[in-house]
Amino acid sequence: MAENKRAKDLINELMDQHYERAREAKRKGEMVGWAASNFPQEIPETLGLTVVYPENHAAAVSAKKASLPLLEYAEGRGYSNDLCGYAQISLAYKDVKECKALDIPQPDYVLCCNNICAQMVKWYENLSKELAIPLIMLDVPFNTEFEVTQERIDYIKEQIWLVFKQLEKVTGKKYDSQRFEEVMKTSAASGRAWKRAENAMNALPSPLNGYDFFNYMALILCSKGKKETLHAFTVLADELEERIRQNQSTYKGKEQFRILLEGIACWPHIGFTYKTLLKYGINVVGSNYFTAFEKVYSNMDEMAEAYATMTNCLNLEREIAMREEIIKTGSVDGMLVHLNKSCKMWNGFMYEIVRRVQKDTGIPAAFYDGDQADPRAFSEAQYETRVQGLYEVMKARKNGKEVSINE
Repeated sequence: MAENKRAKDLINELMDQHYERAREAKRKGEMVGWAASNFPQEIPETLGLTVVYPENHAAAVSAKKASLPLLEYAEGRGYSNDLCGYAQISLAYKDVKECKALDIPQPDYVLCCNNICAQMVKWYENLSKELAIPLIMLDVPFNTEFEVTQERIDYIKEQIWLVFKQLEKVTGKKYDSQRFEEVMKTSAASGRAWKRAENAMNALPSPLNGYDFFNYMALILCSKGKKETLHAFTVLADELEERIRQNQSTYKGKEQFRILLEGIACWPHIGFTYKTLLKYGINVVGSNYFTAFEKVYSNMDEMAEAYATMTNCLNLEREIAMREEIIKTGSVDGMLVHLNKSCKMWNGFMYEIVRRVQKDTGIPAAFYDGDQADPRAFSEAQYETRVQGLYEVMKARKNGKEVSINE
């Protein structure tokens, strides 16, 4: 891997290699797993297993505008349009087994974790039942307290050890404690590099277009424990810090306003949503979605705690505090919220979170309707109207006027 390659190119190459490794493993007759996005990647990495992530796959397919045939297939099989779009794509793909936008091998087992979404359990149960393959489940309880209790940490640790044992039985691979320590160390270093890159967005102006982070997330999600990933995100952080020193940015315009973008990207309309913000001089400088990958841990207790502090697994007060920290450190002017048809749990929190954040910080917020995978749930006219309204309020506030977004 050439040392002088740009971070963006390194990240793209590593994602291509990730999928090609999985396809090659399948061609060789090796077992391939499908894993939920926040299932601890340290587990399959320690065992040397090949896994791919249906959520990454569904996002890529949606961004390449190839999701609708799969969604319609799932609906034709009786799956409700009201279900998660990622789940619909995955449940369709297991049958059709191909997609020109991106192909992944079929699974020999599935790895599920419920720390972000309860629907994930039924999604993976269906995959397991219909494909007649093992389902290995890691249960992470919802946190009703601000901090993760030791009782929860102990429970999750026992779950992790059980998962290792189950995977040993299913795959024939053996747990190695030294390898596990190495993988955790690399994951921690990758998390620190990711956090450095995130922190660079706090500079005025930001050294990058924050939308790029949506594309970077795929690699750290699936390969955080690989040294190649650590290298790529170290290069990214170095690049961003150098741009700050040079007063440069990849944001293609004048950064007039800085926002927190809440929710999963509207992948089928990713280009339009970004270009509309650019049109109004608005840059994304933070998202609660990005923070999930900055976790750092050096032992099993810390790792268990980290996977219990994902978005949607936290109590309301901590969810609010996390967003207010982004607003404070990022000099945020406003908040744009994706009411994602797919993600009922996230939406369920959102109105109260936004109300409280606005009360505490005074920043304006705007909502728009969309979906992470279904192009039919988004209106360009509505989105631009909401962005324009947010822009006008942020502009008035910058000029010393107090105005509501509803006026």
